[in-house]
Amino acid sequence: MKLSTLLPELLPQYDFKLENEQEFSTLGLVVAEVKEPFCTFVDTEHALKDLHDGITMVITTPEIAPKLVKQGRGVCITEQPRVVFFRLHNALGQHGGYARARHATRIGKNCSISPLAVVAKENVIIGDNVVIEEFAVIRDNVTIGDNCVIHAGVKIGFNDFEYKKENGKLFTVAHYGGVILGEEVELHPNTCVNKALYPWDNTVIGDRCKIDMLVQVSHGVKVGRDTMIVGLSGIGGRTEIGENSWIGYGCIIRNGVHVGNNARANMGAVVSRDVADGQAVTGNFAIDHDIFMENLKRAAKPTKERNE
Repeated sequence: MKLSTLLPELLPQYDFKLENEQEFSTLGLVVAEVKEPFCTFVDTEHALKDLHDGITMVITTPEIAPKLVKQGRGVCITEQPRVVFFRLHNALGQHGGYARARHATRIGKNCSISPLAVVAKENVIIGDNVVIEEFAVIRDNVTIGDNCVIHAGVKIGFNDFEYKKENGKLFTVAHYGGVILGEEVELHPNTCVNKALYPWDNTVIGDRCKIDMLVQVSHGVKVGRDTMIVGLSGIGGRTEIGENSWIGYGCIIRNGVHVGNNARANMGAVVSRDVADGQAVTGNFAIDHDIFMENLKRAAKPTKERNE
């Protein structure tokens, strides 16, 4: 794909200038790990440190463009790079060759699917021995592994809460990615697992994960095998949670955070930064659990003792 062809055709309302134009295959954020050359946007200088070789075109501002040209990157200069990028993403999904190809839904052997459940007629793959209870809804671009249990009211493959603002008005960002559930995953009632934003990406729930009631798993999240997420928790977009980890009751995990293997976010934790392998965090904002408890004990002492 080339912006010199796409932008006049799909987004003729925007002015732009190209320098050192290069071809790309898809779109993605600066931090994306994509196996093919892609186009991104940069509208703040601190994002320059995250650029890597997979990025061939950058939609950016007149102020930042010279620095990117010096790096030998293709540049598209416009006054609203973020808006143009996501408008292009939306338009490409309707253009063909960007969104995923369509195929008939396939359902494996010995499945029990309630007649009150809704399964999309296209782009769903359901493995063997899967249970889907009443009022569950499975949208397109979803793969469900063998022996999964999808309880009543679960929603899988919906668009996430993603909007951008142009001239004071919000517009919806379309989601063209998918969801993959491993084997023996269990989703309890009224939990939502949303699809990834970009067509090359998936929200992934690993083998044997168990997710409690009323949990939201946002776009592009990756959850390692044997991890448990307790009710009323919210997992922000692009978060990565390792294997055999525990997300306690009512936790909030910020988008883009990395939680390691065998880690714990204890009940009510608001996790705003990475959690190391084997680490437990507690509190709002969450810190190491042992430090939290020491602070709590210190705060419980009379003022005179605290000052000694």
